[in-house]
Amino acid sequence: MFKWLLTCCMALTLPSLGQTQRIYLSPAGKDTDPGTKERPLATLHRAQQLWRQLRAQHPGRNIQVTLRGGIYYLDSALVLTPEDNSDMNSVLFIMGYPGENAVISGARPLKVNWQAQENGIYSATIPASVTAMDRLYMNGQTKILARYPNYDSTARFYHGTSADALAPGRIKTWKHPEGGIVHALHRAEWGGYHYRITGVDSTGNAMLEGGWQNNRQMGLHAQHRYVENIREELDAPQEWFFDAAQHTLYYKPPPGQQPAADIAYASLTELVVIKGTEKKPVKQVILNNLQFTGNTRTFMLTKEPLLRSDWTIYRGGALLVEGAEYCYVSNCFFNEVGGNAVFVNNYNRYVSIDSCHIYKAGASGIAFVGNPDAVRSPAFEYNQAVPYAQMDLTKGPKGNDYPKQCKATDNLVQYTGETEKQSAGVQISMASHINVAYNTIHDLPRAGINISEGTWGGHIIEHNDVYNTVLETGDHGAFNSWGRDRFWHPDRRVMDSATTANISMVLLDAATTTVIRNNRFRCDHGWDIDLDDGSSNYRIYNNVCLNGGLKLREGFFRTVENNILLNNSFHPHVWFLNSGDIFRKNIVTTAYKPIQIKKWGERVDSNFFPDADALKAAQANGTDRHSLYGNPQFINFAAGDYRVKPGSGALKAGFRNFPMNQFGVRIKRLRAKAAPAPLPATLFSQQSGRQAGISWKGATVKNIEGLGERSATGLPDEKGAYFITVPAGSEAEKMGFRTGDVLLMLNGEKVNNIKDFLSIYQSNAWHQKLKATVFRNQQPAEINVSK
Repeated sequence: MFKWLLTCCMALTLPSLGQTQRIYLSPAGKDTDPGTKERPLATLHRAQQLWRQLRAQHPGRNIQVTLRGGIYYLDSALVLTPEDNSDMNSVLFIMGYPGENAVISGARPLKVNWQAQENGIYSATIPASVTAMDRLYMNGQTKILARYPNYDSTARFYHGTSADALAPGRIKTWKHPEGGIVHALHRAEWGGYHYRITGVDSTGNAMLEGGWQNNRQMGLHAQHRYVENIREELDAPQEWFFDAAQHTLYYKPPPGQQPAADIAYASLTELVVIKGTEKKPVKQVILNNLQFTGNTRTFMLTKEPLLRSDWTIYRGGALLVEGAEYCYVSNCFFNEVGGNAVFVNNYNRYVSIDSCHIYKAGASGIAFVGNPDAVRSPAFEYNQAVPYAQMDLTKGPKGNDYPKQCKATDNLVQYTGETEKQSAGVQISMASHINVAYNTIHDLPRAGINISEGTWGGHIIEHNDVYNTVLETGDHGAFNSWGRDRFWHPDRRVMDSATTANISMVLLDAATTTVIRNNRFRCDHGWDIDLDDGSSNYRIYNNVCLNGGLKLREGFFRTVENNILLNNSFHPHVWFLNSGDIFRKNIVTTAYKPIQIKKWGERVDSNFFPDADALKAAQANGTDRHSLYGNPQFINFAAGDYRVKPGSGALKAGFRNFPMNQFGVRIKRLRAKAAPAPLPATLFSQQSGRQAGISWKGATVKNIEGLGERSATGLPDEKGAYFITVPAGSEAEKMGFRTGDVLLMLNGEKVNNIKDFLSIYQSNAWHQKLKATVFRNQQPAEINVSK
């Protein structure tokens, strides 16, 4: 039946399961008309009334609802229940007309009369019925809510942050700070916080309400914060502010332009809701060729903790699916939605999100999240633990209220997490057997794909292309997981004892193996694959890691084989003595980066290293007796073909080639919209200690060579990495380097040459800041390298 649904959507017609009733809509239609192609209806709610009448009169009849091009402004969410379809012998198919753009909007349109004010600002009187505005649109474009500091498209964090955003001196300039909004990174850069300003205390500091958006409370980041929705901060083109008390909207257009008379403001949170129950699910609803947009941001609703992950979530989105079976969302465009684009909540079976484009979602792209009531002995914060003596030791879930056998395939997810930084392209929590395949996911503040805990495994993550991740946070991965399941305890000694006595505890929640295969990952501020804090029962093979390497921390039963780790390596962290971990037949291009490893798992061997020193260091730890080293002889490194040539030593070590052309979305129109994956320009492990120079983060870096360069820099020897040019505005300059610097130490390690520099940097790229010693103006200087 599910394959039939796919065929149905591809053909955009309904099969002959029974008689089909076709209903047409147009923004120019009338709800008093019959809904024919010639005389279409105007609204989805009227169409729903009509198809429900038809269903009551003719059970089993298929319904095809076709929306002609244009904007359909909703006054309330369209809620689809079992009354709309609960029969496997019929289908409810809601689609945009082929070749036309049917837009479902949660905004409210208004026509306003603008009056010129001072400083290029215009004002307009708004009806008293409008009590709040969260987002403003003109000519289909989202405008900027008045903010400090001003919007900067080149800034890495939040489009611009400043340490003085909440300084008492600045607050003093605001006549009415209440209602202002504060956004800030988490102090440890694990996502973000959001607050409302409720007033000012006697010391001149803002009184704040909120901060519940992160499950690891540590407070606001001192530097990376900004404020919005303050009248006095309306000072830049395209900024706006709504004074609800005075029913007045203010806007500053670009110089020489007049503001548009036709505007719209976000009003609804959810646009379409599919809502059934386990006992009576909604079945066979198909949404195809629709655009979702114009809904409100949800950052103040993001409150519910997800077990012991770092997340809190809001169970909603532009499309919310709950209690559904065999439902299909295809070829839809989620355009700058305010929070999550698609949220698949609690009980769902065989729900598929396919061939969709998710662009600049305020929070996550696609989320599959179950009900904690289905979890045995749950705990909800990192430091919480259920005593083992009181724990339910039955394997698996205790109910069915969670997503299972659902899919996210062939989607393009880009620039999500626009507002909420603790978000992901695809998020999975309390779910089972989710297939995430052939997606291109790029430019996100945190993970591309995140699995919050081990409940209940069985996921297949395959053929995805995930890059430009962890752009605004740190200590994370392009793929990230936690495994703080029932066996987890914040005291490592307690965990050691419990899992030694009863190793079967580890698989009580992570009951089925999760497979990560045939993906390409890149993270420049963390790890390409990051299995954190007890992530267990994984098989990871045939993946290309472009930059950040692979980390396994404190888990059990992970088999990692036949992967390619470019410009980085294997990061084993604080393993259990009986971890059962296996790392074999992989290509690593720097030495291993172990932290506190007493026993190296079940097997670490038959890998391929870049040089004899890296292999020797591994063998000194008692691993890799049968491993080899040398040039892997990639077929075409520059073009991203990392298969190795016949005769490569990697093949002799046990590595086997796998395809390099099956990553990411397969839909041509979506591939054309994706930013290109940033392939590494060179293989750092092949950099010579005497190489003339390389390009790095926009700077030109070389080794110190000869008396002339020693004299020019004032160095006593030829050791260091010489930044001969650091252009203004380059990433290297923003990180703290200057033309003429010679890097001598990084993160406490000596830098003798370019090769040392690149190796040390790549090993520590997950840190937001690194301490460095540079030789600047002929004397040592300590700097913080901010990434």
